[in-house]
Amino acid sequence: MAANYRAVCRARSKSEFIAKVGTVVEEADETVFWLELLIETGVISKSRTEELLKEANEILAVFAASQRTARKKKD
Repeated sequence: MAANYRAVCRARSKSEFIAKVGTVVEEADETVFWLELLIETGVISKSRTEELLKEANEILAVFAASQRTARKKKD
C-alpha cells in the first residue's frame, strides 16, 4: 500500500489520482482479506493480528472515502 500511496501523491491529473487511489483501495482490501484468512485458518491467532486488522480496515476506509470524494469532485 505504501508504494502505491506514494504514486498517488505524484499523480499528474485528477483522473490519474483517482485511478491510483483505486489501486491503494484494492491493496488495502487485499491486505484485510489475507489477515482475515490467516485468522480463519488458524495460521495466526486473532489476538496477534487484531490491531493489524483494525488498522488495515481503518486505512481501507480512509482511502475508499478519499476515492469517493475525488470522484464526486471530478464531475
